[in-house]
Amino acid sequence: MKTKTDHPSLSPALIIIMAIATGLSVASNYYAQPLLDTIAQAYQLSVNQAGFIVTAAQLGYACGLMFIVPLGDKFERRGMIVIMTLLSAAGMLVTASAGSLWMMIAGTALTGLFSVVAQILVPLAATLADPAKRGKVVGMIMTGLLLGILLARTVAGALASYGGWRTVYWFASALMVVMALILWFALPRYKQYSDLNYPQLLASILRMYVTTPILRTRALIGCVTFASFSNLWTSMAFLLAAPPFYFSEAKIGLFGLAGAAGALAASRAGHLADRGKAKTTTRYGLLLLLVSWAFIWYGQYQVMALIAGIIVLDLAVQGLHITNQSVIYRRMPQARNRLTSGYMTSYFIGGAIGSLISASAYQTAGWTGVCIAGAVLGVLNLLLWWRGQHHEDNGVTAA
Repeated sequence: MKTKTDHPSLSPALIIIMAIATGLSVASNYYAQPLLDTIAQAYQLSVNQAGFIVTAAQLGYACGLMFIVPLGDKFERRGMIVIMTLLSAAGMLVTASAGSLWMMIAGTALTGLFSVVAQILVPLAATLADPAKRGKVVGMIMTGLLLGILLARTVAGALASYGGWRTVYWFASALMVVMALILWFALPRYKQYSDLNYPQLLASILRMYVTTPILRTRALIGCVTFASFSNLWTSMAFLLAAPPFYFSEAKIGLFGLAGAAGALAASRAGHLADRGKAKTTTRYGLLLLLVSWAFIWYGQYQVMALIAGIIVLDLAVQGLHITNQSVIYRRMPQARNRLTSGYMTSYFIGGAIGSLISASAYQTAGWTGVCIAGAVLGVLNLLLWWRGQHHEDNGVTAA
């Protein structure tokens, strides 16, 4: 497979632009979360029905990961990235003007489908980066991604408090159009020449799962990790809007800042992966993820405990995510988009499952039910790592 690029280097300014673009694109799937209580009242929805709005975004994202991202190994990426960014903006326009729940779900799913542009940007950054700094670069881009997910809640809450929940989507759509223009001028043209047709590209992803045990292990860990993340954030708005808190949308959105602090603290995971410490960051990340649920459970009585739990959980989630991607990108550099597709499809399927679990758990057993579900997911993740880490011990990849 041959490659062609006009500008093979990756400057610090371009890294920042790509990190911001990644954050903005993925944020579009999460503006709804602090607004769920308000949207539920507007459309007279149950908790389960409102939770499906988030699930629709994640399922759309998962479909995009599986069926669109692999095309990055075949087509010129700058044009692909710009077109997808504009289509994601169009999906948010549909949501902003939605007159019914189903129109909102359609707009949300469309946005999710094309906001996978973030997952074209990540492997492009890994390809253009100096191999010795690849983990660091991936860490910076993924920090932008997770900050986008978390700060989306803060921005959405603030905008909704002034102009209603629809204002959030009008504003975000305009931002995406501006970002598309910036990317058109900032990104280098880059294309990989592949002899594989589209069905063969998709089939090769399944073949990678079969022939690459470490991809399966890391994909499953990512799946359960993001399920845990979605389990927290899907139901938290209902907890904080109810007694004894009675928080407004803007205050609920501010909790995204606590998650952002955890995400920033995890940025060093990429450095550790470059130094051969991936197994260490994985082990401690999984333990922190499990422990965080004790703080989160007590958060229903004491808000500072909830904030502490959010910081620890998002530190663990981001550290694990950066480590997972740094490890798999060492494998098959000519197929990074397909590796990303396989890994991130599992990741966002986990997010969709986590949202469904969270809404059902909260409706059935309140915040305690959500926290029990989170703890079970944490134990499951430790078991997956214990079972799969021998692939790295046996030298399947350089972790």
